Amino acid sequence: MNHRRVLRLLTPRTLRGRLSLVALTTAALLMAILTVVFTAVMDRHLQHQADGELGARAAAVATTVDTNGPRVRVLDTVNDHLLDANVWIYDGPRLLERPPSTTAGSTLTQAADRLTARHAHACATVDAHGHRPVRLCAQPLSGRRTTATVVTALDLTPYRSSADTLLLGSLTLDAVMLGCTYVLTRLAVGRALRPVRTMTDQATEWSAVGSDDRFGADEHPAELARLGVSLDSLLDRIRTVLRHEQQLTGELSHELRTPLTRIIIELDWWRARPRSEAETRATHEVIAEAAQSMRTICDTLLDDARDNALHPPSTAPGTTDVVPVLDRLIRHLDTPERVKVTAENEAPVLEAGVAPALLERIIGPLLANASRYARSGVTVSARRLPGAVRIDVVDDGPGVPEAFVDELFQPGRRADPSDGHDGAGLGLPLARRLARAVGGEVSHDPAHTPGARFTVSLPAG
Repeated sequence: MNHRRVLRLLTPRTLRGRLSLVALTTAALLMAILTVVFTAVMDRHLQHQADGELGARAAAVATTVDTNGPRVRVLDTVNDHLLDANVWIYDGPRLLERPPSTTAGSTLTQAADRLTARHAHACATVDAHGHRPVRLCAQPLSGRRTTATVVTALDLTPYRSSADTLLLGSLTLDAVMLGCTYVLTRLAVGRALRPVRTMTDQATEWSAVGSDDRFGADEHPAELARLGVSLDSLLDRIRTVLRHEQQLTGELSHELRTPLTRIIIELDWWRARPRSEAETRATHEVIAEAAQSMRTICDTLLDDARDNALHPPSTAPGTTDVVPVLDRLIRHLDTPERVKVTAENEAPVLEAGVAPALLERIIGPLLANASRYARSGVTVSARRLPGAVRIDVVDDGPGVPEAFVDELFQPGRRADPSDGHDGAGLGLPLARRLARAVGGEVSHDPAHTPGARFTVSLPAG
């Protein structure tokens, strides 16, 4: 657990830092491998150079060795002391000459004896003269009757010094390259991630206000284009949620306005002067009925919104007798005195395949609009069709203006905002949406005159 905690603390928290760390680790591993390979190649190259110099020196010494006679003879030459430095000459296994600075039992002489015993060209490296590396090479010289061996030695200290200098230089270069790699990687990754950061900020801003702006897939690299498409899809869903939220808020405000108004009116009437117990009880009943209506409205709208969020419903549970619901709506309708509302039902029992509360929410806005704009009368008729129930709401008012027909079922639209009605233009859109949610429809007949006719079609129960 402690190791994991340490790893989490050491791991960068940003993608930029992690990518930079990966690049730095990869570059360090690669440079370490290259440095090891370079050092091995350089050591081999320097050793090859030393062996070449030893071979050249052995060839020079070989010119002073005579192997044509019965015994090996060493000839005297000019600058003979230069040739004798670090040179051993053997007649078979017998040592003829050795460097003046060595003894018969020294480390270098013993190494030369071992090389001579191989009777072949051979080289070896030994530590001598205070642990200084010395390279020795044996070169056999074959004559007619005798065989000599020349062993030459070379101090490798200058070569090792050169190798150490090259290694130090390569390590310094590696350190500089790693630093540059880390800095350049951070700069490159930061520049590469800048469009992502910009898109993130834009998506956050657009999602907060439900903007119509989108990223699109054009003029973006393939990776950013895919990210843009994903963000656009997410923004569309967020906008849909915001629109549903605004719609639900508007519908609740629209639907709750009437029962709230009834409660306020009853309370104002009750407080205007002392009331009898019967009047107080009647006021309580009206308030209780309005509160129950508000609760039903909230439950209906919230259930509908919840169901639509999960899956678009095709049917609504329950079966409702249409006639009692229409009678109840007409009885509680706030109708002007000049307007008379009548019901014309084809049969005493007409069942629709919807819940009672949902039927009220569909028919209620149509009746409210008809009674508000009618001159003298509103007629509500219900009849059975094959597989459906049709309800017509007809009034003798001015009708829907021709210029407003196309916007009739759009939320928030009103034909005459200055008509004194404080509605929000959500009743008809709500009625149509609820009807369509259960497989029905709410439509307007533009050919009907005078007045207006709205038709509700619902699946039969």
